[in-house]
Amino acid sequence: MNEQLLNDDDVTLFGLLVEAHSRIEALVNRDLEIPHTWLEVLLRLGRTPGHQLRMTDLAAAVSFSSGGFARLADRIEKEGLIRRDPDPADRRAALAVLTDKGAQALDHALTAHVAHLRTHLAAPLSAEDRRHLERILRTLRDANA
Repeated sequence: MNEQLLNDDDVTLFGLLVEAHSRIEALVNRDLEIPHTWLEVLLRLGRTPGHQLRMTDLAAAVSFSSGGFARLADRIEKEGLIRRDPDPADRRAALAVLTDKGAQALDHALTAHVAHLRTHLAAPLSAEDRRHLERILRTLRDANA
């Protein structure tokens, strides 16, 4: 084995990122009462003006393939949290629209989620560390878009 690669600083940095994410993820997703993937979909819609997005844009925003996202959207729609409307700008496309029930589910899930984020993500960090982490994460996201 290549000892130099095994102990490479970049491998260690990535490992720490993965470990931190996996330990925090379960803690911050407790008590949501909906799957975390559903929360991501509802959150994207909730943050979008008009609370609607083209299905393809929403799939890309939550990092799902179109086929995988269609199945996910089917389950969320079956629960009445979103609906699909024809896109008036492109009759071949559909819009995912947040329903009133979806907005209520989002509010409920976010209440628990934010409390857990504050305890398990924000509290261990100073305000300065949080600003640095946000800047670093935005840089990584944008550099790899």
